[in-house]
Amino acid sequence: MRRAMTTLIVAAGAALLLVGCAGSGGLDGDLTDDWAALPPPSAFTPSAGVCQAADFTEVVTLASYEPVDCAGPHRLETVHVGAFPVERASAPASGSAELRGAFAECDTRATGYVGDDWRAGRLRLSVALPSGPGWGAGSRWFRCDLTELSTTEAGATVVVRSGSLRDALKGQSGLRLGCQQTRVAAGRGVQTLVPVECARQHDAEFVGVWRAPDMPYPTRDADWAPLYTGCRSALSRYVSVPDDADLRFRSGVVVRPPGAGRWKVGDRGVRCYLWLSNRTVTASLKGAGPAGLPVRTK
Repeated sequence: MRRAMTTLIVAAGAALLLVGCAGSGGLDGDLTDDWAALPPPSAFTPSAGVCQAADFTEVVTLASYEPVDCAGPHRLETVHVGAFPVERASAPASGSAELRGAFAECDTRATGYVGDDWRAGRLRLSVALPSGPGWGAGSRWFRCDLTELSTTEAGATVVVRSGSLRDALKGQSGLRLGCQQTRVAAGRGVQTLVPVECARQHDAEFVGVWRAPDMPYPTRDADWAPLYTGCRSALSRYVSVPDDADLRFRSGVVVRPPGAGRWKVGDRGVRCYLWLSNRTVTASLKGAGPAGLPVRTK
């Protein structure tokens, strides 16, 4: 009897040993040596012609890069991706010649993308750069992003749009700046421009963009003189009237330069508007000539 019990115990122990070994699946029991090594950080480059549902940020990380189809709702569209020299050790600083050069390239590409100067519409162009870790991993790109705005005046908000901006300013478009009605504060001139249909009474109209040279941002009255001169030239071309000493007696001008921060990174495009301070019209004055914009005698 005792021999039988001993045999039974030995058999049971052997069975347990067999069960314990059966589920190894080829593992050696050492959990520290079977993980694959993480890949080294690699350079990431965004794509052009795609959109983002998120708002614009000046620095883009791989984790925040989530492109969406431009046919669906989005807040910005990437119209071009350029590159800095590979030998640059760090991202260019705000106001640097390199960043101004990147903006100039974006400016040209954005204009070609939408079919006209992007400033002729309710659009804002911005330049995004890689993050610090991205730069360290070899990223040297800059991204050119266009955003639709509710207005080009103060207090603008981003429009969540559907549909690409490609060729959006070719021909007539709801994005285009056109006829405006001014809101004037006593003794302070034009405060706000409100878009209206040209067939309705209005006293102002977008006439084009004047590109300022490399000059400081205007802060004093004297600094604004070149902007008014440039916009008067844009006005004369738009209406087809002489750009001479009489021009100031035909119409006033409203100038809308970019903000100081945008000026610093290279945006020098000034939006220009004619302003009829003494009357209203019910049609566009484009190409109207001297008869449509006569010299005021009073």
